[in-house]
Amino acid sequence: MKTDDLNDERLAKLKELYPDLFDGEGNLVKEELEKLADPEKAHPERFEFSWFGKAQAKRNAFSPADGALVYEDSRSVNPELADGNLIIEGENLEALKLLLCSYREKIKCIYIDPPYNKDADTVYKDDFSESRKEYWERTGITENGVKIDTNTRADGRYHSNWLDMMFPRLLLARQLLREDGVIFVSIDDNEVHHLRMMMNEVFGEENFVATLIWNKQHSQQQGLFKKYHEYVVLYAKSNFEQENITGGDGFIDAGALKKVSRGNPKSSFTFPPGIRFNAPDNFILEGEYGGSERVEVEKGRLVAKDGKTAEEVTLAAGWTQKEQMKKYFAGEEVFDSKGQKVVEFYFSSTGKLKCIKERSKITPPTILPLYGMVSEQTGKLTELMGANVFDNPKPVDMIKDFSKWFLDDDDIVLDFFAGSGPTAQAIIELNAQDGGNRKFILIQLPEAPDETTESGREAIKQGYKKISDITIERNKRVIERMAKEKAEKPELFEGVANEPGFKVYTLAKSHFPRVDFAPDPQKTDAEKIEALKAYIAEKEAAMHTLFNQDEILDEVLLKNGFMLDYTKERLAEVTANEVYLIADKNKEAFICLDGELEDETVNYFKDHKDRIFICLERALDTTKKWNLSHFMGEKFVAF
Repeated sequence: MKTDDLNDERLAKLKELYPDLFDGEGNLVKEELEKLADPEKAHPERFEFSWFGKAQAKRNAFSPADGALVYEDSRSVNPELADGNLIIEGENLEALKLLLCSYREKIKCIYIDPPYNKDADTVYKDDFSESRKEYWERTGITENGVKIDTNTRADGRYHSNWLDMMFPRLLLARQLLREDGVIFVSIDDNEVHHLRMMMNEVFGEENFVATLIWNKQHSQQQGLFKKYHEYVVLYAKSNFEQENITGGDGFIDAGALKKVSRGNPKSSFTFPPGIRFNAPDNFILEGEYGGSERVEVEKGRLVAKDGKTAEEVTLAAGWTQKEQMKKYFAGEEVFDSKGQKVVEFYFSSTGKLKCIKERSKITPPTILPLYGMVSEQTGKLTELMGANVFDNPKPVDMIKDFSKWFLDDDDIVLDFFAGSGPTAQAIIELNAQDGGNRKFILIQLPEAPDETTESGREAIKQGYKKISDITIERNKRVIERMAKEKAEKPELFEGVANEPGFKVYTLAKSHFPRVDFAPDPQKTDAEKIEALKAYIAEKEAAMHTLFNQDEILDEVLLKNGFMLDYTKERLAEVTANEVYLIADKNKEAFICLDGELEDETVNYFKDHKDRIFICLERALDTTKKWNLSHFMGEKFVAF
């Protein structure tokens, strides 16, 4: 037993009287105390945002990655139809660095739902001072998931730990975004103020777009108030101007109005929630009611006929612009009484048909639509998975809205705190609704489910050893459900040629041995040279023994700037070695991963210098390497 620490008591009293003398972590700032004692004392003053560990966090962002992404065919779903869709299991900082090799400035939209830094939230420790062996033991996949740390308020670096984790990942995220790209970050009151300041530094204060309010329709008592909301912070990559934003449809800023569009038969709007209407004249409904109904314009009413019972259900009445609407869907121009062109029709929440006039932009509100209670999101996921294996997933419809605002066909959305995988589900379902071809890349830590929660225990009971297993299984079931619905109701999937797919990759060690030879200072130079030769021979023997072309192909291509949706075709003109033409949407190259490059192959590339040629350095002797370097120049890459 000890007496009270009087120093702690004095510090607490000082903080009570003068909180401005303390930083955000509750530590006394020496310079502020000096200024209190001597107001004339000069101190450099400038506006800045700093915290303990910031410099190291920035170094972590730009340190090299040693890992590889290894394809797992058995866990992938319809991989031949993946078309760029990826789910990566691994620590996200290392995975982002690997993606940067090929996906730099190719991502249109990022959505992340990081740890909110509530008490004992998970925070990844990016300590690169440890040995690589320790690092891989900590971040590699094990049977029970990776070792992770928690962050508690008892830690004197509570906010700094969270900022140290987020800062390098946001720095990499910015490099991955296209110039017209955007990033959405879900957050709550614990760190929203720090997040804004950090993102101002990473993206620039001028590229702040909005802080969106998400009403969870579920309250938590916080002091005098019941808290119903969280935030989604939105930033642009650079040069944010509304007219520079491309892609997506947005929606009208009067939240009660729902859009009816023409032309694309899969264009849709929602009225009431859970039901989708499709244009043109006769609308098809689908939704939570389980049936397929046909809607017709009849005697000024909007009439729904249940697909199973043929029973009529009146959804809306009192149209005053029926003739205008008929002309609109017939492709004719429609004008109001003042001669202004009508460009869209809407149904209001009262069932009245409304129209809007020509205008430059249709913009979303900062208060997001109601997506249902948090318990509803959990319930929908539970229904899909057959058990409650993950609590409080983000609303799929919210991520759909974000995607509709900014994504065009073939655009990529990235989520590197994937959780249960709602971002992939949003993209899969959105593409099914409108025939789009948007892509997703998800990254999720192979973290063990939390055994202290009911959902975590149920996840383990259901056989999910890692959260990333849930991410993969969820979207596998989304695709299976879509295939079943398409078989039963093909009319609802016009323009959707195939069910989608995705490839699963796991973050692992590089397939190439790293040089970690250290000479013994007690030995002579001759003995050191012999030891080095023995070391090299051992490494080469291991490389020959363990060498697998299929395993290292992705690593070689990714680190040479190829996206993982590449195509591969055997080069028929060369028979002495297996040479393939590799192509993605941006570049082409020939590659040979044979252990020895024959003279015939070398001579072929001496005469064919129009494309890059990649091979293993160990496949070449000095003469062959000189010839290829001399004749091909920068187009020759020995790996």
